[in-house]
Amino acid sequence: MWVPTTKERRVDLPVLPPVEPMLAKAQTKVPTDTGVWSFEPKWDGFRALVFRDGDDVVLLSRSGKDLGRYFPEVVEAVRDELADRCVLDGEIVVPRDFGGRTRLDWESLSQRIHPAQSRVDRLARETPAHFIGFDALAIGDRSLLAEPFTTRRQALRDGVEEKTWCHVTRTTEDPAVGAQWLQEFEGAGLDGVIAKRLDGSYLPGKREMVKVKHHRDADCVAMGYRIHKSGEGVGSILLGLYRDDGELQMVGGAASFTAKARLSLLADLEPLRIGDDVRDGEPSRWNSAADKRWIPVRPERVCEVAYDQMEGNAGAQRFRHAVKFLRWRPDRDPDSCTFAQLDVPLNYDLSDVLESQ
Repeated sequence: MWVPTTKERRVDLPVLPPVEPMLAKAQTKVPTDTGVWSFEPKWDGFRALVFRDGDDVVLLSRSGKDLGRYFPEVVEAVRDELADRCVLDGEIVVPRDFGGRTRLDWESLSQRIHPAQSRVDRLARETPAHFIGFDALAIGDRSLLAEPFTTRRQALRDGVEEKTWCHVTRTTEDPAVGAQWLQEFEGAGLDGVIAKRLDGSYLPGKREMVKVKHHRDADCVAMGYRIHKSGEGVGSILLGLYRDDGELQMVGGAASFTAKARLSLLADLEPLRIGDDVRDGEPSRWNSAADKRWIPVRPERVCEVAYDQMEGNAGAQRFRHAVKFLRWRPDRDPDSCTFAQLDVPLNYDLSDVLESQ
């Protein structure tokens, strides 16, 4: 249950925390309708809602957690560079120089979530974060939730008064340019393109935007792990997603780790082990001699994985092939890992893809 802090209770704005950010549904191609969509880069950082009422600033994650505690320099930047009273949606990122080019650094960003105040203060100086705004929920005394994106976009531009640490994302209404960005921006620390309806209102918690990424990905809960056949480190991580009934369903596993990564992952997961419990898994269809026993862990850690496609019917879907572990997501809550984030699987009959007789 969300409990407002003293600062959150103090802000007096037309849109008050907590607010669930508007979300996106994955697609494989950039929409081509002209005059319907606004396209923008998909930033690879921590989603953040900024509430500013004078000197009072609230910085919340998509799950409602206080990000201001970990990014004090962003709080100061909001006071210096945003409109005096506003609510903006955006992303916290850490840019760094790589060979003369400024790109986003996920590793430095993820290290910013740390319980020790001394480390938070040191990293704020060593790897300072920026705020990238891409939507506006309120400006002054006016709520913008019901306004079209074209109106909110102009309010966003008006709301970011200085652009040293706070910025406004680039957009285009040309689908061809949006598709071009999908390729051009890859490797710059961005991971795709977002499309928003020009006449669409801001719908908190709803998947009303479209995201097109360089690969299909999903945020999954680590349910357990198997020890590598060598006996050293993690051989695979068992992954789960929450169903509509609240049950965590196993959907597959991520494997093929380097020797160094196997040991690192074991250090991450072993502290979450549930007693001495070891469970039997389904036998492998490829290797009947393989040991499929696995060790369950408390469902507290979220990881991002890349996958190609899903199989199965609604309520019993799973990854068709082994997936690739990309990174831990310390900014995500396990209960946010649901089937709703996935592409709708293709359910078809064989006759649908055969030549008619």
